[in-house]
Amino acid sequence: MRDAIQKLTEDVRTHIRARPEVGGDEDIRRYSEDRVSTNREYAGLSVAERIRVVDTVLYKTRKKLSILQPFVDDGSVSEIMVNGPRDIFIEKAGRVMRADAEFDGTEELEEVMRRIAADVHREINELTPILDARLADGSRVNAVYKNVALNGPILTIRKFPESRITMDELLAYGTITQAAADFLIKLVQAAYNIFISGGTSSGKTTFLNVLSNFIPKHERIVTIEDAAELQISALENIVKLECRSANANGKGGVGMTQLIRASLRMRPDRIIVGEVRGAEVLDMIQAMNTGHSGSLSTGHANSPAGMLYRLEAMFLQAADYPIAAIRRQITEGIDILVHLGRIGGGRRVALEISEITGMVDGEITLNKLFDYSPERGLFRTGNPLRDQTKLKMKGMKW
Repeated sequence: MRDAIQKLTEDVRTHIRARPEVGGDEDIRRYSEDRVSTNREYAGLSVAERIRVVDTVLYKTRKKLSILQPFVDDGSVSEIMVNGPRDIFIEKAGRVMRADAEFDGTEELEEVMRRIAADVHREINELTPILDARLADGSRVNAVYKNVALNGPILTIRKFPESRITMDELLAYGTITQAAADFLIKLVQAAYNIFISGGTSSGKTTFLNVLSNFIPKHERIVTIEDAAELQISALENIVKLECRSANANGKGGVGMTQLIRASLRMRPDRIIVGEVRGAEVLDMIQAMNTGHSGSLSTGHANSPAGMLYRLEAMFLQAADYPIAAIRRQITEGIDILVHLGRIGGGRRVALEISEITGMVDGEITLNKLFDYSPERGLFRTGNPLRDQTKLKMKGMKW
């Protein structure tokens, strides 16, 4: 069937070039159906195979994402992983499976990657071989060009739910318990600085979106992201900033550090940094330490303690501070760590909520407030929140 798809694709492209006025989806579908039904070369295909050939050719000739378009349109698909032109995998309901689709070759896949880059005013080529971008629906895109990826161009698309996830839905999914949800809602309203950690695809961005629903509506928020993914729509006074890659000449790039510094001049009440990956952590933590209480951010780590070590390492990328000074900045900037993970069946859950309480013998100390067990979910440990100052300032109780 691959040969039939390639032949009809070339036939349709030739038809479009010969008749520029033709090119709408229905025009192409009718032409393709006519060719398949009248050309003897397709006589050996079943009805189902003919339908698939016509649909695939329509995607290849009319859709920006080519054969990936049906997976992007499928609400049950949460991730699309393309390992070169022949190996495409999708994630459904937490399970990864091979997709029954493939590109004709490397050039077709690279063309899709270039279209995605162009839509967000970026580029991907041999000089700029790595792309972080987004689709129009907010899906996160990472692409790696063939001169870096040994098994061909690599494209990964992380999709987000069409409708915003709410705290009630997280409760229904078992991601968090009612006691933990009530506690975090209070902390957001009282302007505690909260950092969300977790591994890849553990739900950090979704969780941050949910928490943002409880920021008081009168506050001014600035969001800063490498590629815009946050879906914060409940707030009116919001500024959304996105990084920009440098062009082929190395000019025009705007990084996270620059945006965080610029945001401080925008009179924000809170700053939300989508994810910290490097030296920008210095400016983020200093912002948390200089009157921007209630700020939120996320980062990759396998545990809360591991997140603290990663923050220290990222801090050192920005400045050669003594480690004791770095840890002091972290303890004064971040109030709460929420750690997420994936358990059996791919379910995403909150595994721990801890308070950063200070330093003992030069080490940052954590006060575990909620812990996870398979039987109880995320349960209260019995340890009290030690720093209740912000709650008391808002007239709230622990």
